[in-house]
Amino acid sequence: MSLLFSKTTLGKLPLQNHMVMAPLTRSRATGNVPNDLMAEYYAQRAGMGLIISEGTSPSPNGLGYARIPGIYSVEQVAGWKKVTDAVHAKGARIFVQLMHTGRIGHQLNLPKGARVVGPSAVKAAGQMYTDAEGMKDHPVPEAMSEADLMATAAEYVNAATNAVKAGFDGIELHAANGYLLEQFIRPNSNTRTDQYGGSIENRARFVLEVAEATIAAIGKDKVGIRLSPFGAFNDMPLYPEMESDYGYLAEKLNALGLAYIHLVDHSSQGAPVVPDTIKATFRKVFKQTLILSGGYDAKRAEADLAAGRADLIAFGKPILANPDLVQRWKDGAPLNAPDMATFYTPGAKGYTDYPALAAQPA
Repeated sequence: MSLLFSKTTLGKLPLQNHMVMAPLTRSRATGNVPNDLMAEYYAQRAGMGLIISEGTSPSPNGLGYARIPGIYSVEQVAGWKKVTDAVHAKGARIFVQLMHTGRIGHQLNLPKGARVVGPSAVKAAGQMYTDAEGMKDHPVPEAMSEADLMATAAEYVNAATNAVKAGFDGIELHAANGYLLEQFIRPNSNTRTDQYGGSIENRARFVLEVAEATIAAIGKDKVGIRLSPFGAFNDMPLYPEMESDYGYLAEKLNALGLAYIHLVDHSSQGAPVVPDTIKATFRKVFKQTLILSGGYDAKRAEADLAAGRADLIAFGKPILANPDLVQRWKDGAPLNAPDMATFYTPGAKGYTDYPALAAQPA
């Protein structure tokens, strides 16, 4: 019997298999509100054990990309309720990924009155797509004051309680891929000289405060976190203390007892390889569920589960293009190829129109 397809649990939460749908930004939330098309998309993929939603902002300030959803308004909560109901009806569990983009954004993508903020006034290299004017350079973010930090932590708490209202089984704090929480962890984007900058104890402080606050609001069994040690995306260069810094995070997060750590390795897309020693450290130190993701196929996922390297495995592009991925892998059926041209475009094309096995011509 394949481990990958067998039933398991995330804490006390029953899952129909060991397969996780990784968080995938798809930019279909017109007006930053989840909609019926998104409910259809997630329901199509509810053969997975756990779905982690696309990055969803806890704050108007965190809506850095065009057409990404939030979870801070009544309308957004109502929109997400359609999604969670549709997913639960098919047997899957779903966590919302809380993604505040921080300095990775542009004023043209933000609602009126929102600000591009970060730990420090350090501009990220690269550009950002805007619907209004196409590609634009990243701006210099406003350095967050201590009052901003308190307000932002409160936004995460509000988003977490909204997630429970919307029917989510939990939240994933996005502290990876160069977004706000990771911007605090990394010394290139965090040049603060107060209690939130300098040593790893200080640079990790805001992330751990947000984790503690959301746990206090909705319970540790409903809070996970995503980390990308050795990730370089969004202008996050490597630095010598990386491995020890993330080892410190592993210990602190274990002490909080949250539901899971989701480690992402983007080396399949050209990023630096995450050393096996780091994955082993998290496996040894963190006593709850460990999710690994990054370029997995069924064979490698099965091998890592069997070897005890992870408890769950997350998949991105395969599930994006194959709503019935579980059945395809069970049957040894061929996979649809993802259409990269429609990853972030509005509408159903390249989103809900990937054929399932039954719909394929003979």
